Parts: sequence; structure tokens; C-alpha cells
Amino acid sequence: LFCAGRKGGHKGRARQYTSPEEIDAQLQAEKQKAREEEEQEEGGEGATGDPKKEKKSLDSDESDEDDEDYQQKRKGVEGLIDIENPNRVIQTTKKVTQLDLDGPKELSRRERSEIEKQKAKERYMKMHLAGKTEQAKADLARLAIIRKQREEAARKKEEERKAKDEAAMAGKRLQSLSLNK
Repeated sequence: LFCAGRKGGHKGRARQYTSPEEIDAQLQAEKQKAREEEEQEEGGEGATGDPKKEKKSLDSDESDEDDEDYQQKRKGVEGLIDIENPNRVIQTTKKVTQLDLDGPKELSRRERSEIEKQKAKERYMKMHLAGKTEQAKADLARLAIIRKQREEAARKKEEERKAKDEAAMAGKRLQSLSLNK
């Protein structure tokens, strides 16, 4: 038993969309209002003749950075209490002219460790090629043993070949002597 006139959830309601022209008109109105407020503030300050404010208007580059700090909206009790937290990093925007592209760049821990590994590997390879590492010394000793074994094997082969040649020559002499009889 449901009522035919009951109200549904919020998802079934008609949505209202703002046209781009209305958005532009609202932005124009906000800008106009901000200009009027600035003009009123400047008009009131001009009567007192505050030299600091006049200096700020002349040095617009420096005043932009200062105004950004003061315009930050404070949340909660931040506006009531001035807190100096040494761990808090205040985001400051830098101009393109202030950026230092030529200076040294900070490397992450992983990048530093990777570079150190590469340098250590290069140092080890230089030492290895010079024969100063334990592994290089072991390799050189093994190579010397292999060279000796190969030289001995070559010498034995040469001796066997000479012995065969002499035996073949002796066999030919016997045949030639037996044929000459």
C-alpha cells in the first residue's frame, strides 16, 4: 500500500544547468565588484598619505608576492593564533626569471645509489683489467696453468709427429734397400 504522491530520492529531481553566458556575466560582475572595492580602498588610503602603500604600488613585482601571502584564506583557528611550525613548508611560486636551470639538481636517494653502483662497477672493472683484484689473480693463475698444459701437449704432439716421420723414413729406407738388392 504505497501512496501515489510520495516523494522520491534526490536523484530523480530536475537538474538545473547554467549557460555559459550566465557564467561569463557572473564572472564580469565579480571582477567589477573587486575593482570597485580596490578603488574605495585606494581612495581612503590616499587621504592618509601612507608612504609604504605608495611604494608598494610603484614596486608591483615585489608587492605581488607579499599580497599572495596575506590573501591566503586561513582555516579554523589559524586566523586567531600565529603559529610558527618549523616543519611547515610554505609554497611559494617562482617567476620564470628566478628559476635557476643551470644550478646543480637534487638527486633522489635511488638515483644517488644507482650512480654509486655504476661508479663502483667501473672501478672494479679497471682494477680487474689491471689484475689487482682477487678474481683477476685467480683467472691469471688459471690461464698460466692452461698455457703450460697446452705447451706440453703441443710439444708431445710435435715429438710424436717427428717420431712418426722418422719411423716412416726408416721404413722407406728399408724398402729401398730391399728393392736395391
